[in-house]
Amino acid sequence: MERPAWAPRSIDISVPSVSRIYDFYLGGSHNFEVDREAARKAMEFMPGLPKIMQANRAFMRRAVRFAVDEGITQFLDIGSGIPTFGNVHEVAQTASPGAHVVYVDHDPVAVAHSQAVLEGNAGTDVVAADLRKPQEILAAPQVRRLIDLNRPVALLLVAILHFVEDADDPYGAVAELRDALAPGSLLILTHASYEGIPLPAERAEGTVGVYKDIRNPLIMRSREKIAQFFEGYDMVEPGLVAMPRWRPDTAPEDEDPYAFSGFAGVGRKA
Repeated sequence: MERPAWAPRSIDISVPSVSRIYDFYLGGSHNFEVDREAARKAMEFMPGLPKIMQANRAFMRRAVRFAVDEGITQFLDIGSGIPTFGNVHEVAQTASPGAHVVYVDHDPVAVAHSQAVLEGNAGTDVVAADLRKPQEILAAPQVRRLIDLNRPVALLLVAILHFVEDADDPYGAVAELRDALAPGSLLILTHASYEGIPLPAERAEGTVGVYKDIRNPLIMRSREKIAQFFEGYDMVEPGLVAMPRWRPDTAPEDEDPYAFSGFAGVGRKA
């Protein structure tokens, strides 16, 4: 397999990557046949996976615009993935040109491509780090340069926590990040769940099995378990809901049924 120029030498391009699979679902070009093969296997069980990812991105953009409307101009996006059209910095800086955005990901392709996309944009940067090590993220020079933790920050954990197993204490990681943020900060979050998927859970389990096979377990949590990530935050209306129902731009009834899979919400730190 020929290695494209955008793929760092350090990565094994024969192993599927969650961020590159996500890129494929969104119609991106930064993925390999091994990623596309895994994605197609997952879609055999849940053909609407691209619709779920599109709904996820649409929610993210609405939530970023909401944050700017609330006066927040600092964004920390952990598990940011490979940049695609309408990414956080594009939405935030269109609404507020002076906004600062720091992306965080542990995938070398996502980090390398982010660096290329962000070149020349002084208000943005990217950190190679892991959500499971919050203190490393908070101490990163890129974060310290662009994010003032004494002022409100929008923390984005979009489609990332369902890749963190309970054994790795995702609740503890989210709490550490929360404790570092100033009052008035926002938590913007989406999470996969069997609830809302328009097919039987046992069929959806086939998709979960594909991710387990590529050693990136997909943890499908209940609405109640997802809500626990918002401990210490006051939920912003309409609360923790299906992605198309969070402050929609268009009628949710017009959305594809798969878009209602999982949950999205925004919380404000008191």
